[in-house]
Amino acid sequence: MSNGGRVKRRVRMAGMRLPTLRRARTTEPGPVSGVARLDRRTKRLTGRLRPGEIAVIDHVDLDRVAADSLVASGVTAVLNAKPSISGRYPNLGPEVLIQGGVVLVDNLGEEVFAGLREGQVVSVEGDQVLLDGTAVATGTRQDAESVAKAMADARDGLSVQLEAFAANTMDYLKQERDLLLDGVGVPDVQTRIAGRHVLIVVRGYDYKEDLDVLRPYIREYKPVLIGVDGGADALVENGYTPDMIIGDMDSVTDDVLRCGAEVVVHAYPDGRAPGLERVSNLGVDALTFPAAATSEDLAMLLADEKGASLIVAVGTHANLVEFLDKGRGGMASTFLTRLKVGGKLVDAKGVSRLYRQNISGSALLLLVLSAVAAMASAVAVSTVGKAYLTVVSEWWDNLVFQLGNLL
Repeated sequence: MSNGGRVKRRVRMAGMRLPTLRRARTTEPGPVSGVARLDRRTKRLTGRLRPGEIAVIDHVDLDRVAADSLVASGVTAVLNAKPSISGRYPNLGPEVLIQGGVVLVDNLGEEVFAGLREGQVVSVEGDQVLLDGTAVATGTRQDAESVAKAMADARDGLSVQLEAFAANTMDYLKQERDLLLDGVGVPDVQTRIAGRHVLIVVRGYDYKEDLDVLRPYIREYKPVLIGVDGGADALVENGYTPDMIIGDMDSVTDDVLRCGAEVVVHAYPDGRAPGLERVSNLGVDALTFPAAATSEDLAMLLADEKGASLIVAVGTHANLVEFLDKGRGGMASTFLTRLKVGGKLVDAKGVSRLYRQNISGSALLLLVLSAVAAMASAVAVSTVGKAYLTVVSEWWDNLVFQLGNLL
């Protein structure tokens, strides 16, 4: 058996399901046009996209979170300078775009950024990008069949990525041993965490559904609310005020940064913190947290080190496919962080599906009738109820008598 076959078998044995292409919504094969919006950082671009526009990105191995944001923005097409599936691993983004009815043309090269400017109206015909009828770049137009084939090929190379992931994990362990084992470098925050539940929100997989399901939990336990970058905006959009914001500060809005939450800026291991300048310019005080881990990992490590009794994670990465889908070696820190946090951590992912209940109309009607019958019985046996029924009976008899006289 090949290495790829053994890896896939192990993954299945571990209860993981590798991504498969479901039936996509049909996309019109004809040309599409729209206003072009360009940015080499997809996360930054999605914040200014409008329905009907065309996103021009530079994103190798497009991940699911980025694709979800692109679909949600209502774009007509996505033009990618890089291959959307490089073949290193089965990333989920292209599948999401095709299912969302978004035209995807990738591997366009630097020509697409050199030939287009922000706000120009461009057309996509087949695998060509046209400006005023002239082709400025040519790539590969993807569809359900081509994405399915690329995903199948990528699965065969998954063993190589597993080996690289294991190596990155060991490198991170050596680099951040003191942080993981002894909490060295965790900043002293003002927010009281000891003995409380902590809810960490990342604007990632299924965060909207999970936040909806967690409303009763948040209302009852009043956990410390920590937003990781754009996760702070997600909390505000759902009617909550974050107690703390942690991250690079590249996807959280200015208004949310000024909401009064304690701000912790993720810094590089050497102490450089690019996001600190932005926070300072807004007049917001902030602490820094230097580490090689991801921002969501820092939030978990901080909550654990400060004595949280339970950590509930929303939108975070929870399994191997999601780690690889993020497309960077830094996700190795997430694996070790979850080992460190251990039994304190509860993933909210999938809770919405687990507890979703559909009540039929007949069952609801029966419930209402039962309540009415119970109330009628209670009134009938009480002294006040008997007197009331006597009055109603007399009123009805008088009404019938008067009607009889009129007829």
